[in-house]
Parts: sequence; C-alpha cells; structure tokens
Amino acid sequence: MRLALFQPDIPQNLGAAIRTAACFGAAVDVVEPCAFPLTDKGIRRAAMDYVELVEVVRHGGWRSFLDSPQRRSGRLVLFSTQAQENLWDFAFAPSDIILVGRESAGVPPDVAAVCDAAVRVPIAAGTRSLNVVVAAGIGLAAAARRTGALDAT
Repeated sequence: MRLALFQPDIPQNLGAAIRTAACFGAAVDVVEPCAFPLTDKGIRRAAMDYVELVEVVRHGGWRSFLDSPQRRSGRLVLFSTQAQENLWDFAFAPSDIILVGRESAGVPPDVAAVCDAAVRVPIAAGTRSLNVVVAAGIGLAAAARRTGALDAT
C-alpha cells in the first residue's frame, strides 16, 4: 500500500501523513511542487523518528510520478469529496495507491481523470470535508483491514 500526496500545502500535514503511513505499513509518495520548501531535513523534522520507518519518495511533478516505478505498482485510488463510491464499499488491493489532493484545492480534473477509482469517506450531513491526512488515515486503516495487511502484527 502507498499514500500519494499531490502538491501538499501544509508541511505539518506532510509530517502527519508520513507518521500515519508508517503506522499502517504504507510508503509515501510526495508529488511536487509543494507550497512550502521541501528538503530532506524538513521531511525528517516534520515526521520525527517515523521517517526511518517508511519509504518516502519525492517526485518532481505529476508526470514524474506517473512515469515512476512506484506508480506502476498498483491502482491509483483518489480520495475525493466529489466521488460517488463509498469507502466502505470499495475493495482495496495490497498494491493500491491512495491519492489525496491539496488541502486548498484537491486535484485538478486532468489528475482525477487518470485515477483508476475515486472514493469518498462518508461524513455527517452539513459538514464539508475532513482534513486530507485524516481522510488518508481512515483510508489506510480501511485498506489495511480489507487486505489483512496488519493481521500479523
């Protein structure tokens, strides 16, 4: 399982995403550009000691990510408030890549168009959305449960 962050806006969310992915045994792909300076030192600071527990791969842009070996490993599953498919009904595979968009804008239509699936986390009526890392964590937990990824731990 992998977690891909499309052009993240908030460095603290990147750190939280890395820590969350580590807890669920997932690798992390960061699709740049980010809205903040991204350095290896910054990643280590944001993720604390969890960075040693997870593979973090930086991609110079969307095309770089699409052409990467990491992307070719499985389906690209977009998490979106606009998706019709409910997370609880989605059949995850161990090689899936969960993609979350920018905190401020999600993903553009051309990015959404190449995804293999799109799912939404069901939330209470009258609410807009979850923080992207919270949604990603829920998705990673659901995927781990569906695939049995953490059964042996």
